[in-house]
Amino acid sequence: MNKNHKISIILPNYNSYPFLNETIKSIKNQSYKNWELLIVDDNSNKKTKKILLKLKKNKKIKIYFLKSNKGTAYCRNLALTKSKSKYIAFIDSDDIWKRDKLKLQLNYMLKNNYDFTYTSYFAFKTLKKKKIIKKINPKYKFNFENFIKNTSIATSTMMLKRNIIKNIRFTDTPILEDYFFKCQILNKIKFAFCLNKYLTYYRIRKKSLQSNKLKNLYWLWSINQKYNKLGFIKNIFSIFLISINSIKKYGFK
Repeated sequence: MNKNHKISIILPNYNSYPFLNETIKSIKNQSYKNWELLIVDDNSNKKTKKILLKLKKNKKIKIYFLKSNKGTAYCRNLALTKSKSKYIAFIDSDDIWKRDKLKLQLNYMLKNNYDFTYTSYFAFKTLKKKKIIKKINPKYKFNFENFIKNTSIATSTMMLKRNIIKNIRFTDTPILEDYFFKCQILNKIKFAFCLNKYLTYYRIRKKSLQSNKLKNLYWLWSINQKYNKLGFIKNIFSIFLISINSIKKYGFK
């Protein structure tokens, strides 16, 4: 594998001090070393900023502090404009990568000449100090029609070639801002492919915005209608199948 391929890692952050150190550590410990980390802090509290300020001396890490809260989509979009690398990876501020995540995924892309890849992953949550983990195996490949029925591409598992993103951006919605981003790219390149290795730990937080099921359904409907231009019946079908697949993935105790 050619180690000259630089990877920009995009990390939006807001008040993630309980998890941020573990996330950053998993990035710094990557076996593939040719990366830069772009952190956009969405006007976090003092505890979170204190952690970030300790990272400023690291030349591989660039931090952009926002003066007001703009939302996850704005943070990711800003980082995309700052990135110049050929490859882009995403991670959320509470997720964790295994040590060989970047190396194995980049090698998979180079070997097969893929533009957009994702991986299998562990979904986990903590209940009464007990960690509950479930293996998630997404489909081998997704196109747009598959994806609007089963949104199993976790953002923290994605790696893309920069040239397929161009002017594609995340939607300015309170949640599911990454859904239409993936839809646009799949409409453009036809397929994304899965590396069937468990390389990411995806944290499920009980009080996160995404945990509100009614809010999820509302915004999924809105994005499908406004951005994906789905008709009424196709939108209903999309929401129903995404909900069923979501229960299969995350509906564990």
